[in-house]
Amino acid sequence: MSSISNEPRLIRPYGGQLVDLIATGDAADELRARAREIPSIQISERTACDLEMLAIGAFSPLDRFMNAGDHARVLDEMRLADGTLFPMPLILPVEPSDAIRQGRDVALRSAKNELLGIMTIDEVFAWDADEVSDKVFGTRDPRHPLVSEMRRWGPLAISGPLKVLQLPAHYDFRDLRLTPAEVRARLDAIGRQNVVAFQTRNPLHRVHEELTRRAAEAIDGVLLLHPSVGMTKPGDVDHYTRVRTYAALAERHYEPGRILLSLLPLAMRMGGPREALWHTIIRRNYGANHFIVGRDHASPGNDSNGRPFYGPYDAQELVSRHSAEVGVTVVPFSELVYLPDEQRYEEVSRIPEGTRTAKISGTQVREEFLNLGRKLPAWFSRPEVADILAETYPPRHRQGACIWFTGLSGAGKSTTAEVLTVLLLERGRQVTVLDGDVVRTHLSKGLGFSKEDRETNVRRIGFVAGEIVRHGGVVICAAISPYLATRDEVREMIGADHFVEVFVDTPLDICEARDSKGLYAKARRGEISDFTGIDDPYEPPVTPEITLDTVTSTPEENAKRIVAHLVAQGFVRSDEGWVTEIGAPTAARSV
Repeated sequence: MSSISNEPRLIRPYGGQLVDLIATGDAADELRARAREIPSIQISERTACDLEMLAIGAFSPLDRFMNAGDHARVLDEMRLADGTLFPMPLILPVEPSDAIRQGRDVALRSAKNELLGIMTIDEVFAWDADEVSDKVFGTRDPRHPLVSEMRRWGPLAISGPLKVLQLPAHYDFRDLRLTPAEVRARLDAIGRQNVVAFQTRNPLHRVHEELTRRAAEAIDGVLLLHPSVGMTKPGDVDHYTRVRTYAALAERHYEPGRILLSLLPLAMRMGGPREALWHTIIRRNYGANHFIVGRDHASPGNDSNGRPFYGPYDAQELVSRHSAEVGVTVVPFSELVYLPDEQRYEEVSRIPEGTRTAKISGTQVREEFLNLGRKLPAWFSRPEVADILAETYPPRHRQGACIWFTGLSGAGKSTTAEVLTVLLLERGRQVTVLDGDVVRTHLSKGLGFSKEDRETNVRRIGFVAGEIVRHGGVVICAAISPYLATRDEVREMIGADHFVEVFVDTPLDICEARDSKGLYAKARRGEISDFTGIDDPYEPPVTPEITLDTVTSTPEENAKRIVAHLVAQGFVRSDEGWVTEIGAPTAARSV
């Protein structure tokens, strides 16, 4: 006689059970009425993502934004105050205000003023961005996207019980936005005990397809294809494009019953090893007992000196050390290459020396195929994926680009930008110019010249520039933009691949001699305060794409050098006669 086991088929959530913070029925109605009577605070896009993940139990056993005790121990030991392993700090940063008081209820609203939930504040504490940068991310380099972002967060953090009234509104791919409980129900219905999760923020090509299929077959389980669709790395392929490729692959190229596609509304930190461990815990909450940890997992790329922030296998090593405690088996991301003579993929370690192989890097995908309008080969990418990527990424000469001039007042930024505009229009590119003086008259009217106001002005220019670039336009920005960190922030905002920093390196004495408005003289006499180069610093770029000399070169010569760089990068179609005439750029320094 057979018996039916009541034991759960899937691994239990981290901590034993899923957190559920979503209020329903009469309780929700009472809370909505209460929200009309209490102060409100608007939370950022990142915090809204975190709130959603807390509400649905993806961060279990965490049931609130961290208090001071949890935050401090996570920074030092990767553990909550009660000893539970948890590698990533999770706070709700705020600016000081009358609403931020211990014991007070506050309504949490999105940037669009949507009521998301109510917190009863039981703790208010100060936090330090430098401390988090040092202990969690191992760097203060502003090229790290979260290190840069944290400097804009409020200096206080609040914690307390949460009741969530609604999740942030998502109108896209609703059938794929599954909570941990919903994913677990579908996995349970499939009927396999083992589940291997795959984290991704990039399109999947044939090598990823092969790797994930092998991983599922090796454990006789199901692949949970679980892409992050919250905030990822600036410049990443947008999630709309990515999800279309995932759906095409899941439907047509995986064995039925072997794959479940679900979207993860996670705001990534790009925290390398710690983030990989965090991802592992999150996937356990969704029912996975195996997790693929990739090479350079959650990597933010290179620092200001061109060196990787983390080692390629640091993430695998950290997750492996804690695998038993988390209860999830690590599946290392094996390097596969294509064998054209055998028309199959194989692990590099199993290929005899001298075997002919084929491989295309991510850089090659962009530069040698998409940017040139060439179709990706079928052995590398499924035709459906290649077609979707080609729709989203037209040839390079139809993509957007930002040419960002920086330098002292009077350096020659605007003059060179004016000539550059004409040369680009001549070559068929439509150009928008955002001149610092003009922007201050309109977009940034009312801002002063304090460090904070200067940074706000530059960020506004960067935001507008980013929108222009995103829609395929060329934008020329000519602003002093004196601070290195803010320029790096703008680079990340726009996307490093579409950002050309032009340092107009003109000596201060030359700038003063050119000053027709007499601004330097007024600054010297103390009539103008906080003037860049006199009583406020200018931080020159460390590795600009181009450095210009305006003393020995004319604006036209410098503009032609910039055009030559844009031709070399593919943003402007080459004019063979013109290229032959001016030759390769000599005074420009490309990095």
